[in-house]
Amino acid sequence: MKQIEVVAAIIRKEGRIFATQRGYGEWKDWWEFPGGKMEAGETPGEALRREIREELSTEISVDEFFCTVEYDYPKFHLTMHCYLCSLLTDALHLNEHEAARWLTPADLDTIRWLPADESIIEKLKVKS
Repeated sequence: MKQIEVVAAIIRKEGRIFATQRGYGEWKDWWEFPGGKMEAGETPGEALRREIREELSTEISVDEFFCTVEYDYPKFHLTMHCYLCSLLTDALHLNEHEAARWLTPADLDTIRWLPADESIIEKLKVKS
């Protein structure tokens, strides 16, 4: 099975968590934490900062490792390294996603998360 390794940013601000809605592909309209694939030679933090610049045109601080999720999708195995992050600038622009929301911990169950992201939601509720 194909293996994909990615990083994801759990961006927090004033007690809320940032979620993005996919605008393309097989999982269009499902919600996720922004991020993406690591490139050769990048650390997870470097990859995350690059991906967030590309996807949201903003700068983040990678504050703390949160968890690694292993998930088998039908066509590939995903390893996703998740980090708690904060914004260094207030401007956000959706370059790849069709929508975004700031969710309180109580609102995390109100959207349809990608399957790999669901286990993160449960951990975030405990941490909140």
